Amino acid sequence: MAHHDSEMKEESLREDLKFYFMSPCEKYQARRQIPWKLGLQILKIVMVTIQLVRFGLSNQLVVAFKEDNTVAFKHLFLKGYSGTDEDDYSCSVYTQEDVYESIFFAINQYYHLKDIALGTLGYGENEDNRIGLKVCKQCYKKESMFPSNETLNIDNDIELDCVHLDLQALSKDPPDWKNSSFFRLEFYRLLQVEISFHLKGIDLQTIHSRELPDCYVFQNTVIFDNKAHSGKIKIYFDSDARIEECKDLNIFGSTQKNAQYVLAFDAFVIVICLASLILCTRSIFLALRLRKRFLNFFLEKYKRRVCDADRWEFINGWYVLVIISDLMTIVGSILKMEIKAKNLANYDLCSILLGTSTLFVWVGVIRYLGYFQAYNVLILTMQASLPKVLRFCACAGMIYLGYTFCGWIVLGPYHDKFENLNTVAECLFSLVNGDDMFATFAQIQQKSILVWLFSRLYLYSFISLFIYMILSLFIALITDSYDTIKKFQKNGFPETDLQEFLKECSSKEEYQKESSAFLSCICCRKRKRSDDHLILIN
Repeated sequence: MAHHDSEMKEESLREDLKFYFMSPCEKYQARRQIPWKLGLQILKIVMVTIQLVRFGLSNQLVVAFKEDNTVAFKHLFLKGYSGTDEDDYSCSVYTQEDVYESIFFAINQYYHLKDIALGTLGYGENEDNRIGLKVCKQCYKKESMFPSNETLNIDNDIELDCVHLDLQALSKDPPDWKNSSFFRLEFYRLLQVEISFHLKGIDLQTIHSRELPDCYVFQNTVIFDNKAHSGKIKIYFDSDARIEECKDLNIFGSTQKNAQYVLAFDAFVIVICLASLILCTRSIFLALRLRKRFLNFFLEKYKRRVCDADRWEFINGWYVLVIISDLMTIVGSILKMEIKAKNLANYDLCSILLGTSTLFVWVGVIRYLGYFQAYNVLILTMQASLPKVLRFCACAGMIYLGYTFCGWIVLGPYHDKFENLNTVAECLFSLVNGDDMFATFAQIQQKSILVWLFSRLYLYSFISLFIYMILSLFIALITDSYDTIKKFQKNGFPETDLQEFLKECSSKEEYQKESSAFLSCICCRKRKRSDDHLILIN
């Protein structure tokens, strides 16, 4: 009797394992049950993609509005702005007269803003809850310098002096503020002049898309940088746009109604993702229970532990990917609803969550293609080559870092693409991909023959090493894994304990899996409803 119970227990475990590793189509053939969970995933893909496209179109309007206003501010407040930034700064001046004219020009333009600006702009309050301009200058406390005698006497402590110019002070005629001692700049000890002010605006273009408009606060800063004391003062303009809740919106028409439809759609997406999250979490939980049954049985019958590869077969990585995607979609959808309701304005975080979740959703489609042998090669090749590729990249990365540091310290003063570590890494990665090679060679300054010769040796050796050797070896690793997978698909994969256990079929009906190598035969029988708690459905 005990032997019969043991056989029944073994047969029940084997059938549960076979049913767990079936594809949805094979499970449909086994139970004649429509794979509605698969349908839920397909519906989620459609809904999440539609949600992302709608949010992307709305986000484009926000980005365009910010960028257009930044360009408009530069033309409004920077004297002689050409429309194109000079390197990382907007423009530059070279004489004292030009500095004074540029400072006074920005201040006068601020005062006459409503008469000259084309946008829907108004004055905003600064950090001190005051409307107006805040002008600050930084100077060394004491400095006396005689370049002809090569002498210098300096106190490197910095003085900060600020003045606030409100609209009343700017409206005086003649303008007394121009003649104040504050604007008598001592350029030999001047470090920086900063003009900061706040403006408010409303983005009306969203109304054409039947969305509620956003109210913006622009924190604008004009910086005259003289820290180098090189005879060239760089002028930087920075505009930080912050979306705030509009205090009073009275919009007539279909805009308000359309916003309610969008909120209802986002709520429906949250419900779908929540259902998917619950089902995938349940599947992982039942998979762990099934694995525990198999481990205990194997240890009891064969007196040895199951290998790690078989243990990981029960952890479906696709379920983990779906759970992460669902969580990100739910949080992103909640943020999107708050943004549409004008309670929040964190577009960046919402974009990251929705964009990444949609990426994971579409990557998950590969799971269903993997059930067919013709499409399963990519997944199996990636799984087989990933450990070797990671080890190879770790070794190649050390060489890459060495070239990065070397190029930065040697070529940085002579080449724009080697000024900092970030641009050096980007430049070298572009060279590995064959991009912009001639320009990189040609832009090196020939001020030093030694550095010029070193740059040729540096670039030729890097390109030869990474393109002809390291990149070729990298491709060879993946090609080798691909050839191995093709041989295994033709001659059969090496069998583990789990696969050998599943090959012992006691039923007459067998199912040959196309996408998985370790299910050579699958038994299928009609299951009872009482056994549903033992079955794990993909």
